[in-house]
Amino acid sequence: MRCDKMTPFIVMDIVAKAAKIKDAIHFEVGQPDLSPSPKVKEALKRAVDLNQFAYTPSNGLLELRQKIAQHYRESYSVSVSPEQIFLTPGSSGAFLIAYSLTLGVNDKLGLSDPSYPCYKNFAHILNIEPVFMNVNKESNYQLQVSDLQKVSIDALQISSPANPTGNIYTKENLASLIDYCDQKEIAFISDELYHGLHYDEPAHTALEFSKKSFVINGFSKYFCMPGLRLGWIIVPKEYITQAEIVAQNLFICAPTLSQYAALEAFEGDYLKHINKTFIERRDYLYTELSTIFQIDAKPQGAFYLWADVSKYTDNSFEFAKELLEKIGVATTPGIDFGANQTNKYLRFAYTRDIKHMTEGVKRLKSYLLA
Repeated sequence: MRCDKMTPFIVMDIVAKAAKIKDAIHFEVGQPDLSPSPKVKEALKRAVDLNQFAYTPSNGLLELRQKIAQHYRESYSVSVSPEQIFLTPGSSGAFLIAYSLTLGVNDKLGLSDPSYPCYKNFAHILNIEPVFMNVNKESNYQLQVSDLQKVSIDALQISSPANPTGNIYTKENLASLIDYCDQKEIAFISDELYHGLHYDEPAHTALEFSKKSFVINGFSKYFCMPGLRLGWIIVPKEYITQAEIVAQNLFICAPTLSQYAALEAFEGDYLKHINKTFIERRDYLYTELSTIFQIDAKPQGAFYLWADVSKYTDNSFEFAKELLEKIGVATTPGIDFGANQTNKYLRFAYTRDIKHMTEGVKRLKSYLLA
């Protein structure tokens, strides 16, 4: 275990300090402020009243896995067996299953830079070597087959829509990456946690292109249930037995009450409202921040905006601290997400309402443009 190589979330310093500022404006935290469907709350109360506190099977409630399979049929026209679906404690549990099934000690995991920092930290925990490939605005922050041809890797992890950039992999590029990985026997792991939060073009699941892919999703973002800590992974059929063994040993099962609550999460009309709300927030913040910073691209999904702040600083951490201390605006330093020019970027999360963000924009303009 290479715990000495793990890096902390620098943003947690910002979060802790922002919590002590009474009128702080929060662009730093990557969790929705919206509530889940009222039906989710009713299901959770019902589970408590029925004393549903026992373990579930290690792969999760069959009824919930069936609903997830139905979701893939209706949303992507993809057939998935409930036996392939494993409920996990957040998507974090799903990553650990995916890496355990596909990679051994000193094997190499391909990742983009920038990318979500937990990927590399989980790799270090399992004595896996992360291999980074730079992405930028010229490639719309998408890895290409040409990037894979320059490295030797045993598995590839992508995220679409992505944290921190909000980009979505095109159908054509996603298909090409998966085809290359299948040909080279490179495991393909697709983080699809922000699916449902796509604004101009649909997000495609890796399962549309290959049954060999490992697909990860969860209820934290689109379904607005971050604190219930419930994710899922879909594994190829030949990995079902191994996945069950890993799940049993890692966490026995996902939180039982959360699983019962999630039975009511797939409520179409309510989820349309969630997506519409984030489109409005995205459009507002993109328009406003474009007058202050250089924005490489309008976010296509998730709820993040990746802002180039290089005309003000070459140290995003110190700049984030300055904005918090001087004007009470909390942001996430780009260096949390890698080393590829991330010292020149801040991530803004549009996870608060427009009224809240308007005050933050007002402070930023007054401080930076005066």
